[in-house]
Amino acid sequence: MVQIATTKISSKGQIVIPSNMRDDLKEGDILLIIKGNDSLLLKKAGGLDKKFKDDLEFARRTEEAYKRHERGNFKSMPVEKFLAELERW
Repeated sequence: MVQIATTKISSKGQIVIPSNMRDDLKEGDILLIIKGNDSLLLKKAGGLDKKFKDDLEFARRTEEAYKRHERGNFKSMPVEKFLAELERW
């Protein structure tokens, strides 16, 4: 069954999950937050497998690299040198 509720965000960016929606949550549980345009998806992350966690980390690192590129924080090099550096990874 889908439950719907509202909550407010504090000045520190904190939110409260309504009590009727946190029956299966306990202190210390890890929650996954996915942001897309004007929506946030909140999911209990305890059951996520390692592959998914690795994929999330890859996505985070890729996004950070893209932001650095947009700011002009990148270096240019010949393809051969790039492939050689890639092999070292």
